[in-house]
Amino acid sequence: MRLFVAAPLREGTELALPHGAARHAQVRRVQPGDALRLFDGGGCDWPATVLAVGRSEVRVQVGTPVAAAGEPRWPLTIALGMPANERMDAVVEKATELGVAAIQPLLTERSVLRLAGERAQRKVAHWQAVAEAACEQCGRARVPQVAPVRPLAEWLAALPAAAAEQRWLLSLQPGAAALAATPRAAAALTTLSGPEGGLTPDEEDAARRAGFGPVALGPRVLRADTAPLAVLAWLALQAGD
Repeated sequence: MRLFVAAPLREGTELALPHGAARHAQVRRVQPGDALRLFDGGGCDWPATVLAVGRSEVRVQVGTPVAAAGEPRWPLTIALGMPANERMDAVVEKATELGVAAIQPLLTERSVLRLAGERAQRKVAHWQAVAEAACEQCGRARVPQVAPVRPLAEWLAALPAAAAEQRWLLSLQPGAAALAATPRAAAALTTLSGPEGGLTPDEEDAARRAGFGPVALGPRVLRADTAPLAVLAWLALQAGD
């Protein structure tokens, strides 16, 4: 069983698992002497041994870390106009499994899901927990960061110069190049895509001015929650993953 621990782990220490991890272990009926695998998001798995199981606490002894595989060759951030209903949960889960580095939820002119204030903070915390659970399942030891919700224009204005990364605008507009070129070695990547209704022409123009090159994903119109996942799957194939 792999469990995420949201605190730095250290070899040889004894600790009480956080509430969520402890509850998961209790549901799986772990017993003293059972082996676990912990990870804290730092890139390693940490073997651990269960020392004691109480009604509200599970104590473990942390062993020697083991470097974990499974990280992609090209770190990709997906920035997207948030799809409505439960589709954003699925994007976070599947993108994590496919190796996304970070996720930036955006408010755009055509966004159906509109979040602000405490509601937005609760949603981001929920999506972060979805990413953590997906890492537990798929074997990743680095948890992608789900960034706070931001309006598209504000996010674009805050981006640094694009010299150190490649930026792709997932577009249906005429003139968008097919996604065919393999990314530069070790290049950081960011994709931008719209919500259900897509980005407006003005928003696409703003993205181009921020260094995003329009790319197309083929002749079919993909849903808002499918397009960024298609890019992640394509990158995995390019890298031999």
